[in-house]
Amino acid sequence: MKRLGFITGICFVLSMAVGWPTAQTPAPAGQGQEGAARGGGGGTQYNWQYGSVTPATPDARGWGWQAKSYVSAGATRPFYNIAKELLFQDKQITSYTISTFSPELYCEVGKHFDYIWFEMQHSTMSFDEVRRMILTCPRVGAAPMIRMPDALEANIQKATDLGVLGIIVPTVDDALEARDSARFSRFPPFGRRSAGGGAASQLWTQPGVNYRATINDNMLVVVMIETLEGVANASEIAATQGVDAVIIGNNDLSSFSGWAQTDPRYQDAITLVHNATLKAGKYFGNAGAQYLTGNRLSANTRIVQNGPARDGWTPPARGRGRGPEEEPVIGMPGSEGGARGGRRGGGAQ
Repeated sequence: MKRLGFITGICFVLSMAVGWPTAQTPAPAGQGQEGAARGGGGGTQYNWQYGSVTPATPDARGWGWQAKSYVSAGATRPFYNIAKELLFQDKQITSYTISTFSPELYCEVGKHFDYIWFEMQHSTMSFDEVRRMILTCPRVGAAPMIRMPDALEANIQKATDLGVLGIIVPTVDDALEARDSARFSRFPPFGRRSAGGGAASQLWTQPGVNYRATINDNMLVVVMIETLEGVANASEIAATQGVDAVIIGNNDLSSFSGWAQTDPRYQDAITLVHNATLKAGKYFGNAGAQYLTGNRLSANTRIVQNGPARDGWTPPARGRGRGPEEEPVIGMPGSEGGARGGRRGGGAQ
């Protein structure tokens, strides 16, 4: 009952802060044109950039200061997890989503992106199929990461044993789920990952590199906030020991809240998560690549699902429009399900 009251309270605060509903509020002078052009809608300017909650700004410690504190003294840099290394350099990272078994696809796209988003929440792909893809071309470049079906120890154990360098846990509503995501991903004394076999050591042990001694520093733990319950608990989720990054599941947050992404209440909700993540010293992101540009949080959106390749390479099967691994962006005006944002479009989860 307390949790329900808390969620009701945050909904009330958001609704009172921005009014009921004002998805087409005019943008401030000189702003909002990019969002309007992206959204279409017969010339209507959809003010999807703004809400009433002011985005917090970093202090001298910058983004990710707490995540950086988790790294052991004397850790070897650069990390062999290229996605984590780029985050620690204050750069944005983008991925390519793989939902079906395709070693050839993995080996090609892995050369061009910062990380691979192996989709195991919304696919029937198995852990063994992911393992076989990673083993086909070890250390191809992009950090292999799995969007998990859940934060259960049994599944995180399988993911880490097969050799991923990061996990993305969906629909995290409270600090208990965030805690499990973090603690089962790293070995003691930092976490409580069980020692096991699997392909991980084979993949990442190289001359001068001991997997067991270095994987805690290279592991990237990302949790997704996708509900108003998660928004209400954003501060404690972000502050959880071992969590490195918090990202918004943009489609689901729109679906679960009932607010279009153009709605100022929605923009206030993601700003609240942004502020909590900054205060906790973690990295903030939006799954939707449309948040890379044109939104007031774009500069601080350090992680997206999909997005452009880091070297400008264009995937042949997904060069324009929605590909087989992408969803339409819901909660925004325009084409099927809404406008397609971002420099490459699609992929908002």
